[in-house]
Parts: sequence; structure tokens; C-alpha cells
Amino acid sequence: MPFPETLNKKPRVIFFTDFDGTITLQDTNDFITDNYGMGYEERRQLFRAVINHTDTFRNTFQKMIDSWHMPFPRVLEILRDNITLDPYFKQFMVWAREHDVPVIVLSSGMIPVLETLLKHLLGEDLMSDIEIVANEVQLLAPGNSIDVADGWTIKFHDDSGFGHDKSLTIRPYADAIAKLPPNERPTLLYAGDGVSDLSAARETDLLFARAGQDLVTWCEKEGIPFTTFEDWKTILDETKDIYEERKTVKKLAEEGLRRYRTNSFEENSHLRPTIK
Repeated sequence: MPFPETLNKKPRVIFFTDFDGTITLQDTNDFITDNYGMGYEERRQLFRAVINHTDTFRNTFQKMIDSWHMPFPRVLEILRDNITLDPYFKQFMVWAREHDVPVIVLSSGMIPVLETLLKHLLGEDLMSDIEIVANEVQLLAPGNSIDVADGWTIKFHDDSGFGHDKSLTIRPYADAIAKLPPNERPTLLYAGDGVSDLSAARETDLLFARAGQDLVTWCEKEGIPFTTFEDWKTILDETKDIYEERKTVKKLAEEGLRRYRTNSFEENSHLRPTIK
């Protein structure tokens, strides 16, 4: 259900989430690129260019897809055989349905990929509860067919350097909610794992950042309220706490930051040389 209909139902929580590496345990685009496209090393060079601000995510992602050289149905077949869902995401979706919590997937991937995998891994019934906002697929000359190699390519969602600036979907919600009385404002939550999720996280009340990924470091550096998660059981438990008002977003963010800093300190202490 798109904005503003979602807000009109007056939910207590609205949950936005990334797809690749967040709902799934693998990144679909990285998997194809590493195993069937340009390969891991070249992809990592592209990623470093984005981090160093010498290229945009949009350009590097286009280069990744250009290296696939296969019919689109073959892409879907490979992903169906190799991509797995977080083991607790289905449980989260059942709870979200029971409590009228909208779930909106914001992805830098392509809608047909997400729809195929969610139908395969989650089931058509629960998948119908999810709103998907992502890139599309378009035909490419001279092949002009998804059934031939190089006959198709990605159609980006917008003109931004991301290809899909996820914050543009969340911002109307945040702006509308800011005008509501405090006791009528739903809590906006977001789950992600990569730097591309940072702009979206800025628009929400709390970010669930997958532990051990770059996004956690960026959140601490940029002052984004976050808590870490290993799987969707953590997300479900803490979303329940927010929904039932057992914990505030501020409290969870404080706990998340403390946990992250404690873990970082312990990891770094093991790396320090012994002083004799």
C-alpha cells in the first residue's frame, strides 16, 4: 500500500528494509557478479571507487550488470538455486501481519528479482503484504529481449547517483508524521547492511544495522541512531519492544551503541601485541 494510504491506516510502526544481505543472507547482485560476471576482485575495485567518491554507485552497479552476459531468466534461475532467506524473516512477517505493521522493501536491485525470490522463499501469501520499491528491467538493443544475453539491462528508479535513492521514498512519511500530534506519530524503523542504506536511515527513528558490516561504522561516525542485529529474531524482539512501548527508540539506540563499542574494544584487545 503506497504513501499516503499506509499512513491513513494509522499504524504504530512502519518498517522499511533493504533486501540484499538484509532479508537474504547473500547479496544477489554480488553473487552473480562474482561467480558469473567480472569477478570478486574487479567488483571490489568498483566498490572502493564508491567509498572514495571517485565514482557513483549507479555507474558501478551498471558496470556489474553489464558483465553478466546472460538471459534474464537464467539470472533468476541461478538466484533461486543459491540465495537463502534469513531464517527469522518469515516469523517477522507473520507478526507484522498480526499487528498491522506495514513492511516496505527499498532495494537497489531489480523488482522481478525480488518478486521471484520472495515468492520462492517466503510464499505468495506473505509476500503480498510487502510493498516493493526498487529498480526495473528494460530491453536493450540490438537484442531487445530478456531471453537473450545482453538483450536487457537495469532501469534505474531515479536520476540520483544511487540509481535508487531510498531516502526519497521515506521522506514523505517523515514529513507527514512531523505534522501529526506526538501521540499519533508512528515509529519509522529501517533495517540494512550497506553504505547505500545510510541516506534512508537518516529519515527514520532507528536503524537496525547488520553486525560486522560497513554500515555500523558509518552510523557511529555520522551520529545515526542504530542498534545491531545478527538475524531477524533480534529485529523482531526489539520491534515488539517498541510496539508494546516496553523500550524507547532512544533506549535501544543507546544499548546498540554500547554493545557495538564493547564488542569492538574486545576484538581490538585481542589484536594488540603483548607488552613485556
